[in-house]
Amino acid sequence: MATRDTDLSSLRIDRSSRGVTSPRRSGWIRKIIIWTIVFAALVTIVLLLRNWLNPGVEVQLATASLTSPSQANAVLTASGYVVARRKAAVASKGTGTLVYLAVEEGDRVKKGQMIARLDDSDVMASLQRARENLRVAEADLYEAKKNLERMRTLVKQEMIAQAEYDIAEARYKRVISTIDAAKFGVREAEVAVANTRIVAPFDGTVLKKNADVGEIVAPLAGAASSKAAVVTIADMSSLEVDADVSEANITRVTSQQNCEITLDAYPQQRYPGYVTNIVPTADRAKATVMVKIKFKQYDQRVLPEMGAKITFLTPGTSADAANVKPMLTVPATAVATRDGRQVVFQIKDERAVEVPVTTGRKLAGLVEITGGLKEGDKVISKADDPIKAGAKVFIKGK
Repeated sequence: MATRDTDLSSLRIDRSSRGVTSPRRSGWIRKIIIWTIVFAALVTIVLLLRNWLNPGVEVQLATASLTSPSQANAVLTASGYVVARRKAAVASKGTGTLVYLAVEEGDRVKKGQMIARLDDSDVMASLQRARENLRVAEADLYEAKKNLERMRTLVKQEMIAQAEYDIAEARYKRVISTIDAAKFGVREAEVAVANTRIVAPFDGTVLKKNADVGEIVAPLAGAASSKAAVVTIADMSSLEVDADVSEANITRVTSQQNCEITLDAYPQQRYPGYVTNIVPTADRAKATVMVKIKFKQYDQRVLPEMGAKITFLTPGTSADAANVKPMLTVPATAVATRDGRQVVFQIKDERAVEVPVTTGRKLAGLVEITGGLKEGDKVISKADDPIKAGAKVFIKGK
C-alpha cells in the first residue's frame, strides 16, 4: 500500500510558466492585428477617394509668345488674307486644243510674252485662203483698170457709147471694193491666228496652271471637259491685305491709319502697313466691312491667299516694324511671387511645377519674360494663391 503515500503534487501543470500563452491573451492579439489591418485599409480607401473626389485646381494654359511693343498702341485687331491687286486668269478668245504651254507655277513672265498656244491649223488655212482671195482681187484690179483707161479714150473719141464706159467704171470700183473686203478678210484671219497665242497681259508670276497640253480651251468653258483659263498670274508687287472688320468697330478705322501686319505663316515677323480704302458696303451675312491695307514694305515670303492678322494702331503711332524687335510675353496674371522670387507654373504629371523667371516691361495685360522661358512654352494663365509647387491641377475643358 505504498502507493497511497505517493506525493501527487508533482503531477500538476504549472500554468504560471512564461512560455505558455493563455487562450484569452492570444485572442486579444488577433483582434489587434485585424483592427490594425482594417484601419490601414480604411486610410488607404479614404486617400484614394480623396484623390478621386478632388481632381485638383482647375486651370487654363497660356502660351509664351512674341509680341510687338507697338501693340501697346493697338486700338483694334482683325483678320484677313493677302491678295494681289493685279491678278488675272489668262484665257484665250478662241476655242481649240492646247498644244503648247511654256510656263509652270512660280515662273515669272513679262508683258506680251507668249504663255501658251492652241492648235492653229484651221485658222492658218483660213488666213491662207484670205490672202489668196486678196491676190485674185488685186489681179482683177489690174485688168479692170486697164479696161477703164481704154474705155475712157474710146468714149472721148466717140467710138463707143457712154453706157459701155459706165460699165467699165462700175466694174473698176467693184474690184476696188473687193480688194478692201479681201484685206479685211486677211486681217480677220490674222486676228483668229493671234487668238490662238495666249500672252501675258502684264508682268507677273504664275500662281496656278489651270490647263494642260491636250485639253480643250474655250472662252466660256461651256463644256464640262473644257477649260476657260490656261494660267492664273498675279503682279507680286501689288500685294495688299483684305481684312473683315466688325460693323461695331468700323468707327475705329480711318483712312491712312497705320497698321501692323502679321502673317499666320511667320508670326515672328511683322510688316508695316496703312489703310488705303474702306469699302463703302457691308457684308450682311457676316456683319463686317472690308478694309484694304497696303504694305509699306514686304519680302518674298509674303504670298497671295496667306492668312494675316492686322493690328490697327492709334493715329499718329509709327508702324516701322523693321526697327521694332518683338519680345517674349505671357499674361501678367501668370507671374506670381513666391519666396521673394518671380515664378510661373507649368504642368507636369498633373502637378504644378514652379519655374523661376525674370521679367521686363509690361504691355497691355502682358509682361515681358527675359529669362526662364522660351517661345511656345505653356504656363498656367492665372497663378493665384491655390497654385503652389506640387499642387494637383487639371486643365479646364479636359
